[in-house]
Amino acid sequence: MLVDGSGQMSLFYETLKETGFIYGVSVKTVLKEPVSSLKLTKEELTKINLFHSLLFVYFKERASSTSEDAIEEMVSFYQTIEKGKPGFFQLLSFTKSPSENLEKIIAARLQESNNLIKNEAASLFTYALLFGDVLAFQYYLTHSKGLKHYLEDLERTLILFSVEALQSKKKKNKYDLLAIEMVMDASQLSGKWSEKPEAIQMGLKKRSVLEKKFVLDICCLAVWDDKKLDADEWAFLQKTEASLGLPKKTLEDSIQTLKEFSSNNAPKIKLFEYSHPVKQLYKQSTSTVKLLVLRNKNRLLTELNESGELLRLLSQSTLRELSTEEKQKVKTQLLDICKTVPSLTIFLLPGGSLLLPLLVKLIPQLLPSAFNENRVED
Repeated sequence: MLVDGSGQMSLFYETLKETGFIYGVSVKTVLKEPVSSLKLTKEELTKINLFHSLLFVYFKERASSTSEDAIEEMVSFYQTIEKGKPGFFQLLSFTKSPSENLEKIIAARLQESNNLIKNEAASLFTYALLFGDVLAFQYYLTHSKGLKHYLEDLERTLILFSVEALQSKKKKNKYDLLAIEMVMDASQLSGKWSEKPEAIQMGLKKRSVLEKKFVLDICCLAVWDDKKLDADEWAFLQKTEASLGLPKKTLEDSIQTLKEFSSNNAPKIKLFEYSHPVKQLYKQSTSTVKLLVLRNKNRLLTELNESGELLRLLSQSTLRELSTEEKQKVKTQLLDICKTVPSLTIFLLPGGSLLLPLLVKLIPQLLPSAFNENRVED
């Protein structure tokens, strides 16, 4: 059971709501001062909010520790979660620098979309469930064992309650139906989610107020895509509020906060949608890949300079058609580089390598001096 203590976590949670992090659409960071003069993307804002949420939790439990200690603990936490799983993290190239490793892990965490569900249904969930990482990290810091069981409980709770919320809707869209179908299929195949919300409510009552609020917020988010609540949806939410043992005003506050955020910042808030990062990248293709390369220009140049053969082949690709063997070398070596640059690990996801030709095309344009020097040497 998690303890809120002085209520700092609850206050921080409300601040996270204001940023949109709890709703899966960060529109700003939790920091008072701007972190960059650049206009940050939703993914970059989410990364910052996830990191500072983990940092807040760490110093709440380890007030006398250092930032270096916190980063090492975060890396250890994620490695513990992924241990023994064929996850996306295994594709990453870790170094001796904990901060670099954490940067790669957080980038991979967002690109994987959902760490809780290891099946096709993961593509339906937005960044809203990332707060589950924060809750799990708090558990990790305060308990010597039981993290796996805690995560499984959290997984069942969030998925079952949100799907139950979808089932309360009179008018279900294609994403609602697909989410329900996938979870039901998974339940029949493995029995993993065969429990009904009622079966886990008793255990949930032992959880902290913060966890209960998060469950309720996720349920509200699940039915919010049409920006209104019908009688059945409202009845389900009231029942959920009561079963969680939350004060009646909690639901009203939750809906009001969501309504205000939706109206002021992000009219397209959805818990369930097709959000596979490669599909999103395809939609924006050239402009998005160009942005990724520009943002990582210096790191990319450093990696390219350490790979003489790749630099030579990319330079020659601007003058002639590369052979099949040469193209394969370019692909292999570029993917190796993508493993080392967090923002480029998106190319490691299934289907991501199909976008490598865009990367090959843009590198000479964005880094002309490197290629000119290479041509002179040749």
